[in-house]
Amino acid sequence: MPQRSGPATVLVAHPGGELYGSDRVLAESVAGLREAGLDVVVALAGPGPLVARLEALGARVTVCRTPVLRKQYLSLVGLLRLARSTAAGLRPSWALLRATRPVAVLVNTVTVPLWIVLARLLRVPVVCHVHEAERSARPLLRRLLALPLLGARRVVTNSRFSEGVLLDAVPSLASRTQVVPNGVEGPSACVPPRASPDGEVRLLYLGRLSPRKGPDVAVAAVAALRDRGVPARLDVVGAVFPGYEWFEQELRDQVRALGLTDRVALHGFRPDVWPWLAGCDVLLVPSRTDEPFGNTAVEGALAARPVVASRTSGLLEATSGLRAARTVAPDDPDAVADAVVAIRDAWAHVRDDALADRAYAADRYSPTAYRRRVADVVAGVVSDVAPGVVRGSRP
Repeated sequence: MPQRSGPATVLVAHPGGELYGSDRVLAESVAGLREAGLDVVVALAGPGPLVARLEALGARVTVCRTPVLRKQYLSLVGLLRLARSTAAGLRPSWALLRATRPVAVLVNTVTVPLWIVLARLLRVPVVCHVHEAERSARPLLRRLLALPLLGARRVVTNSRFSEGVLLDAVPSLASRTQVVPNGVEGPSACVPPRASPDGEVRLLYLGRLSPRKGPDVAVAAVAALRDRGVPARLDVVGAVFPGYEWFEQELRDQVRALGLTDRVALHGFRPDVWPWLAGCDVLLVPSRTDEPFGNTAVEGALAARPVVASRTSGLLEATSGLRAARTVAPDDPDAVADAVVAIRDAWAHVRDDALADRAYAADRYSPTAYRRRVADVVAGVVSDVAPGVVRGSRP
């Protein structure tokens, strides 16, 4: 496809405009492409606070309502809705590809596969960044979700766990797949942990409100602590996907039923996570099912806060090497409560470990290194089409 004059363009496709884990990582990817001297156009399937962050990085952002794969489509009626959504998204997606004439397309997550198909039809090389790892899903479903990646020249996964789940589904992707751990930006200034958590232990749940993420496990852990005579309060910061409002109502009902209205507060989504982390003693990441990585756990370490996370999947990678982190069996409120008590009882030691973890996490999950690696991956697929358009690209 002929290129326009000026900086080469990379089109980035992403399923939404929110500011959760994969959204924040996308912003780091865009920053890396911009630092490599590329013009970046980002196509979002919906608006949200991510738009302002991307525009501040110098990207051009457009809302292009292409279909996003969700579990709600896993039925006959759902498949019909997906087919209609795909048909409606074909024209605007195709038009954007023709208008931007990108040297490459970066598809962020496997939930927007239409971009892979259309870019392949236009012979534009594709990099797909996989943020999903559903090992508990049926093998056929995992294979169907991964098959569109055969149209990508390179596949990036955010953890070895994600890579393993992907290659179990489609082994032939091995030669084009590599692991790039997420780059996670820390706070501009760190507020040290309290000298002592005497009185109430301040707990924080940070992230999407969904059954798989386990915020209800965190609520139940507060009840378990109360029953042991350990005063604790929990701030829940996050919101549901549209269509999952029933789960938020279940959470509120649970809080009332357990008599925790004075100990648990639901605050909704907040784009700036650092004030909430600064105000907590312990961050809870009680996911029930597989997590491809564990951005929230890393954010806890960057804020110098001890983390209690489920002992599963990508969370084990994210917490590896963190001395103040504790991992527990998934879906076990008593185990979460045990870990919180153990942290409280060894606070002086844990506090020192959490401060040391901050430096370790900042080095291990350096956004600067991540940006460079993403730009290098894109440079690799572009080199056959337009050699040298990405600064620092390797032959």
